[in-house]
Parts: sequence; structure tokens; C-alpha cells
Amino acid sequence: MKENLLEQLRFCTNLPSLPSIVLKIIDLAGNADTSLTQINHYISLDPALAAKIIKTANSPLYKSRYPVSNISQATGILGTYGVTTIALSFSLADSLVKQSGKKLGMAGSNIFWRRSITSALASRALGERLGMSRMLDDLFLAGLLQDIGILAFHALLPEDYPSVFSLADNHNALLAAERETFGVGHDELGAALLEYWKFPGYVPAACRYSHTAPGKPNAGINECVATSGYVTDYFLSQDRKEKIGEVTRIAEAYLGLDEHALIEVLEAMQNELQHVEDLFEITILNPAHLSSIVTEARELLIVHATIKVRELGDKIRHDGLTGAHNRAFFDETFQNEFQLSIQQGSPLSLAMIDIDNYKTFNDTYGHVAGDGVLVTIARAITEQIRQTDILCRYGGDEFALILPGTTLSAARHTLTRIMESIAAIAYKPNEVNTIRITTSIGLAVNMDKEKSFSTHREMLEAADRALYAAKHAGRNRIAEWNPSLTSLLKS
Repeated sequence: MKENLLEQLRFCTNLPSLPSIVLKIIDLAGNADTSLTQINHYISLDPALAAKIIKTANSPLYKSRYPVSNISQATGILGTYGVTTIALSFSLADSLVKQSGKKLGMAGSNIFWRRSITSALASRALGERLGMSRMLDDLFLAGLLQDIGILAFHALLPEDYPSVFSLADNHNALLAAERETFGVGHDELGAALLEYWKFPGYVPAACRYSHTAPGKPNAGINECVATSGYVTDYFLSQDRKEKIGEVTRIAEAYLGLDEHALIEVLEAMQNELQHVEDLFEITILNPAHLSSIVTEARELLIVHATIKVRELGDKIRHDGLTGAHNRAFFDETFQNEFQLSIQQGSPLSLAMIDIDNYKTFNDTYGHVAGDGVLVTIARAITEQIRQTDILCRYGGDEFALILPGTTLSAARHTLTRIMESIAAIAYKPNEVNTIRITTSIGLAVNMDKEKSFSTHREMLEAADRALYAAKHAGRNRIAEWNPSLTSLLKS
């Protein structure tokens, strides 16, 4: 069906038609030799269009220093190319709005053009934020026409398309339904229509890629137009809390814009929307509603940014394989917990946990199986400790467990549970073998029954020596630090 639909674009008499002034402007836009005189002449043939262009040149969108009263002055402000692009936007909108009312109904046409014009503004605002000052009018036109394929569908398939259009819950769902039902989406159909109308190449290209994710962030017309659709969906949605995360993700993935930059884009749209509404003679949002949308977006994006920072901090502080805290986190946290133990006179236990014969297991079954053991051990330990206890991957196959406020007897009880839990694991490195895992644990306790260490490094060394003693004594056991271990290990 796809090829049939694309072929029908050439012969369908039901397609929206372009007025002669639009056809001439398209021709002028594609001609490098177009002169200022030609532009002014053809625009002057349409007094309503000329009035809109003069109004545009005077609008805050273009920040003109002097009042503009005629087309020549407007061209001086907007530039020859800018005037042709703006004239094209107005002429098309004026003509197609009237025609779409017959195909979509007045309510459907209003929804369609509210989305189209908001997308055009969003595309322009994104480009302005990205420093694409020479392309703002191109971005507006491309954003305006990115969904023109929907009108083409209604014209080509007046019996079949309305049901697909009306049943789609959202814009992306509509595109998916089009592709499934007709073998082509409104992005590709719209691009083909714009090429048939001989639009400048960047316009059909932006339409074709309006729903395509770029390989990497890029500040181009296609990426701005594609992002503009998501920004528009946020603006016009009734459920904005659900969409703010998606808009943020798209803006970063497509254009490299963070939450703060996105807020600036939304604020620019808030400042410019009324001017665009006046130019196109359409109401998109009332001022109070618009203000509340931007305020809500600012609040939601601040929350979103805060969560993102926390997640990033959490990621930096955790071991990527096991999910336990990493060595850097241990070094900082153990020192702080030790100082609190000294200051408050509260007990602090530190256990160093080592997997028995891990190197042999890793060499025999491979690193993937070895990583699986580490993950399994970390999970087993986590299931046996309190939320206030702190498990860290100290390095390789060794874990450190900080137990704040824990006496020697309480630490013994916890570590015994951990050992038994690990020993009960029947780990399968492959489909054939099943192995048992054991651990050796060294324990040191501070501020319990007046026993204490002078520094956190001294306590860490004590726990490490106790671990060595447990391994020296045959593994699969808990060894507790006591002063005699020093002379034992030095002999």
C-alpha cells in the first residue's frame, strides 16, 4: 500500500491545493537569483499577506529598533530569504487551515493547527537557544509542516484513515498505527507531498526525520523539529507530569540540552506564544493557563534535576557490578563512622569478608561465572544486615562491612548468619556443575568494653589481620582481632 499511496500524491484531486502566491513564493525560495524587487512585487499582490509580514517585522519576535510601515522596510529587517520563508508560512497556514476544516472538521482542524503552530514556535525557540540565529525562520516553517502528512492521509484515504486517526491515544501511537495499517507514516507521506510541491529540500527532510532519533546529539534542523513535537505534546497535554521526563530525555538525547536549557526554551515560548497567536489569528492557550504550564514545568524540571543529581551521586558511590558501595565510599564513610564512635563512645564493628578460593574458581569457570559469585555474595550479605549497616566492595573478591553501633557479641551474631547464608548457596557456574561457597571473615570492634583504637587506619589494619588469621587457620570461619594476633602474624 505504501507505494500506491506515494504514487497517488501525483494524481489525487482531493489533496490540499496551494494558492498561486504560495507556488510563486516556493519558486522564488528555490531560486538563488531571486531579487528583492521580485519578492516585494509578489507579496504586494496579496495585501493581507503583506500586512502580516509588516506586522511580523514589528513584532517582538524580531526585535526591530524602528517601526516598519511597508514591505521594503520589512525585507530590510527580515532579509530576503526570511521574508520568503515567513510569507510561505503564513500563506500555507491561511490556505490549509480553511481546507483542513472540511477534511478534519472544525474541532479536528483546530487541534491540528494548534499543534502545528506550537511545534513551529518550539522548533524556533530550540534553535534560538542553540545559537542557530540564521535558521530561525527555516525552523519555524519546518516545524509548522512536520505533520502535513496527516492532511494528506485524510485526502487520500477519506474512508479508512479517520478511524485510525481517532483511535490513537497520542502522536507516536498514531504514527505506529499508520505504519502498521498502511505501511507508511505521516512523516514519510508528508515529506513526499512537500517534495511534490517542490519545497526547499530542508523542509521535506525535516518532515521525514521528525520522528527519527539521531545517532548522537546534534544542533540541526531535523533534530530541532523532532524535539519540537515532544515539547508541543507537553504544552498541550492534560497529563504533563508524565511527559516532563520524556521531554527532558529527548532534549538531551537529540540536542544535548539539559533541564536548565529546556526551562529557558519553555520560557521563551511563553514570551512569544501570544505574538505568534496574533500573527496566525488562532488561540492556542489562554495566558493564565500558559503561565501555570511554564511554572509547573520549572518545578517539575527542578525536581527532575535533583533526582538526576542524586542518581548520579549514587552511581558514583556504588560498585557497578555488585551494587555494594565502592572503595572510595568506604574510605570516606569508615573514617567518619570511626570519628563518631570516638566522640560518642558508641561501639563500631568492622568486618573484612573474603571469598575462599575465589581465584581458583575464577580460573576454572571463567570471569563471567566469577562475577556471578560476587553478585550472589553481595546479595546474600545485604539480606542479612540492617539498613544502617554499610556493605562495600573493598577490592577484587573482598568486601568490607561497617556495622555502626554494633557490639562484639552483636557483630558475631550478624556475621554468623551471613556465613551460614552464604554456605547454603548452591551456585551453578554452568549447566553441569554445582559448587558451595565459603567465606573467611576478620572482625575488629571499637569502643566496646573500653577497648578502642587510636585511628581508623589502625582499626582497619586490625580487621585485615584478623581476616588473615581466619584464612591461616583453614578458612570458612570468623576470626576476631586481639593483640596476640600481631605477634602471631609477625613470627
